[in-house]
Amino acid sequence: MHPHLTQVFSRLDQARSSLRSSVDAVPPPLRQQRPAPERWSAAEVLEHLSMVERLFAGRVASAIDVACAAGLGAEMAGRTPLPEPIEARMADRLKTRSAPDAVRPTGTVDDGTAWAAIEDGHSTLRALVGSADGLALSQVTIDHPAFGSMSVYQWVELIAAHEARHAAQIREIAAALAAPAQH
Repeated sequence: MHPHLTQVFSRLDQARSSLRSSVDAVPPPLRQQRPAPERWSAAEVLEHLSMVERLFAGRVASAIDVACAAGLGAEMAGRTPLPEPIEARMADRLKTRSAPDAVRPTGTVDDGTAWAAIEDGHSTLRALVGSADGLALSQVTIDHPAFGSMSVYQWVELIAAHEARHAAQIREIAAALAAPAQH
């Protein structure tokens, strides 16, 4: 496997592990429970992540297909990591953001089903990016509405950063649900 893929897949795997640990910190009977009316439950966060991964994987797959059809060559460039301003924005849990309608959870998906969809999306993403192993994925770019044009490698890192952001959110949910009720 090309070293660039090894690096971004390693980051993705670390984020997935952190996400799993965060989910496991929420007792199963409480995963559908919102810590406050305006906040998502752990299950809703997982549903959102599954929706985002499906959307992102589709964009990445399409870009790789187009590039391969155009004769994409071998990877010769260095890997430019996800830019620091994007990293900082993803890590900043003090600034809340509203999810676009297309990836806003419905609240009708249980945590087990959402987790299975995340795992399926993860496998799909790894397979489709892995199928282009050794090709110039640093040259294949996809526009993001908020972050601009990013390479396939940067998109994989964005997915990892997004999962890390929501792993932190789920840890916050676990803490809020474990806190004694304020009277």
